[in-house]
Amino acid sequence: MAEPVGGGPKKVLYTLATVRRIGLMNSAKALSARNACKACGLGMGGQRGGMTNELGEFPAVCNKSVQAQSTDIQPPLPPAFFDHPLGELRELTPRELEHAGRLGNPIHKSAGEDRYREVSWDWALDRAARRLRDCDPGRSFFYSSGRSSNESGFLLQLLARLYGTNNVNNCSYYCHQATSVGLGSTIGTGTATVELDDLSACDLVFVIGANPASNHPRFIHKLKACRDRGGEVVVINPAREPGMVRFAVPKSARSMIAGGTEIASAYLQPHIGGDLALFKGLAKAVLAAGAEDRDFLRDHCEGSEAFVADLEATTWADIEAASGVARGDIERVADIYARAERAVFAWGMGMTHHAFGVQNVEYIANLALLRGMVGRRHAGLLPLRGHSNVQGIGTIGVKPVLAEEVFARMESELGVSLPRAAGMDTLAGLEAAHAGGIDAACLVGGNLYGATPDAEWARRALERIGFKLYLTTTLNQGHLYGIDDSEALVLPVCARDEEPQSTTQESMFNYVRLSDGGIQRLANARSEVAILAELGARLLPDGPVDLRRFADHENLRQAIAATVPGMEDLRDIGVAKREFHVRGRLLHSPAFRTDSGRARFQVHPIPEPRAAAGDFPLLLASVRSEGQFNTIIYEERDSYRYSAPRDSVLVSPRDLAALGLAPGDRVDVVSDVGRMRGVTALAFDLPPGNVLAYYPEANVLCQRRVDPRSRTPNFKSVPVRIEASRER
Repeated sequence: MAEPVGGGPKKVLYTLATVRRIGLMNSAKALSARNACKACGLGMGGQRGGMTNELGEFPAVCNKSVQAQSTDIQPPLPPAFFDHPLGELRELTPRELEHAGRLGNPIHKSAGEDRYREVSWDWALDRAARRLRDCDPGRSFFYSSGRSSNESGFLLQLLARLYGTNNVNNCSYYCHQATSVGLGSTIGTGTATVELDDLSACDLVFVIGANPASNHPRFIHKLKACRDRGGEVVVINPAREPGMVRFAVPKSARSMIAGGTEIASAYLQPHIGGDLALFKGLAKAVLAAGAEDRDFLRDHCEGSEAFVADLEATTWADIEAASGVARGDIERVADIYARAERAVFAWGMGMTHHAFGVQNVEYIANLALLRGMVGRRHAGLLPLRGHSNVQGIGTIGVKPVLAEEVFARMESELGVSLPRAAGMDTLAGLEAAHAGGIDAACLVGGNLYGATPDAEWARRALERIGFKLYLTTTLNQGHLYGIDDSEALVLPVCARDEEPQSTTQESMFNYVRLSDGGIQRLANARSEVAILAELGARLLPDGPVDLRRFADHENLRQAIAATVPGMEDLRDIGVAKREFHVRGRLLHSPAFRTDSGRARFQVHPIPEPRAAAGDFPLLLASVRSEGQFNTIIYEERDSYRYSAPRDSVLVSPRDLAALGLAPGDRVDVVSDVGRMRGVTALAFDLPPGNVLAYYPEANVLCQRRVDPRSRTPNFKSVPVRIEASRER
């Protein structure tokens, strides 16, 4: 079977077909308006224009942008849709549910009822306020996805804390929280050290545990540009992803005519969970070549002696066994790194979705520090953020623990006293719910059910929350599961480009963009900010803050600028239209934010994620397809992996033969918490002993084991076995 190529004519035709389906005028208006893209956090849109990136490059648009717009530009669900009971709605696939239409009116389901009914806004807001008022705030839970605006997120966390709880969370606890912790412990800041312009002159990019061909397509343009100017791209991923080998870049005629451009100049395939051992090997080889930056280590780092001593004590045999990569291959990539002058390290959830995710990130930072690649132009550290504003949601305080400085500023600015009790992270909140300790939850966007490991356990946990308030644009499985014996109220919200007032978002490069909004599509959807302000006013009518005044986004931005360090420039953005980088984030000089002002090397033993031979001899990683965004499914087949259906498990050819299976056979995949039944086994280029399955379907297999430091679940080192299926 010929290896597929990422991008290319098929993706162009798919995009054109999607544009035809939603209408050329609708598409053009949505894509060209001055609004930040609703897909990944790479950086597109805002005041430079909808298809323009932070550098002013045009056209900066990709298939993800069009897919994200395609479900926003839909008519509302007809009232007859809600004549169907939950059991029938659950028969719809996630894709069918996403494409069924927008939620146009508030809907409510009482405990024990089997279907939703449409209700008025006034009834819905009164009901939500009364149910929250009847709840002990300590037994409540507030959550936001990364698609919400900074204004909405700030108001959500303020409402929760005024109500009396710090149980405030966002989706980053399931993705890049390990990055925030790992970078905080090494360089003193939890976000990217580079800006988009730094990618324009680097001569080496490491892409680690990520598949931007599927998930961040515009990043591929930067990788191609690096190769075009004679640079190198090193991909580290257990799976040999076709789109990272060759990609036909739609904006490049030469790339399209040639049938694709070579992206990876070197490709290492470690075992799932074998990355830290590989990083030790790379560092060991760099030291053996004498390529470390001794002046940088002496002047700007601490802990390098212990780091070097640990490498000297680590044998190549141990590195090869744990990583699954031969010494010679590691040394060849180390030589590429040793010759580079400006290297950028980019990584995704293949690094963070482990019980040792923080350690993985710390060792990426160690590698960069070893050659002085942090604290200079055109080099540094770049976590690839998935959601378009997930970083901003964390910046403005949608998290259970705020810095004391932020608490003090908020109390002083607003004249309030906020609770100091420790808040629960995302999974801890669901664990409390499963134990009967949460009575009410407010969930803004996302699909917490679909995003949580151990899917059956997640359903039971949500079921035990007596009242759930959802804010969403479209229905997803999170609105259908875990609600049979509990009450659910779902409110329709405006999409970003429909907001009646401007909003702001932060890219993965710490760049804050201003979205104009203003497009009108649905008559009865409301702004998240307007909903939260009115809910707060009804919930806390005698509270210390008039929350209705925060229905004005300018008032919210003034409060954010006054309370959140680094966001001072937000104060004037609505008038000046001047977008900006968050202060104090970019590291173009070696001034680290640690107590000592020096970067810190961290030392850890090689982890042991491999399953022992026996009941679960294989290790599984859950992955996303080209045709999805987070839990949102746009296409049932993965065009970049041989058109694999979503109900498939990808297995190395050697393992297929050892199991006596042929490609296309139906199998069950089993872990100690669940079973995927009747999925299709397909051959894929993986090291033996490693398998892939699609997220969120594979969540049924994933245990609730977490990184003890970040509390990020282990979605990527799951011991499993494969059995012949009885289902045909």
